[in-house]
Amino acid sequence: MLRNAGARATEDVLRSLLISTWLMGTREIVVIHHTDCGLAGTTDASIAASILEAGGPYVSDVAFLAFPEAERCLLDDVERIRGSGKRLPSGVRVSGFEYDVLTGRLREVAPA
Repeated sequence: MLRNAGARATEDVLRSLLISTWLMGTREIVVIHHTDCGLAGTTDASIAASILEAGGPYVSDVAFLAFPEAERCLLDDVERIRGSGKRLPSGVRVSGFEYDVLTGRLREVAPA
């Protein structure tokens, strides 16, 4: 299990997946995002502005990885991992699910 703050398929996640698939035998990757994410429906600029307004530092150079729409974000992350397929071993499956924090249910969004 790889957990990434902000739940995005970052370069660090892709690096870890290369290690996991090539050296540890992982053959299935499941991306799970959740409902009611604080980064959904916002922008990096608005987060930076909120931090500044709260008395925090100037952080407009930080990539918070905010996103306007949750399902599109999940699909983008699944595609980013699939797109790195030339670097992943043949046959590795990648799928995407949304975890509903209210019901505890998983909804398949991107089948493998």
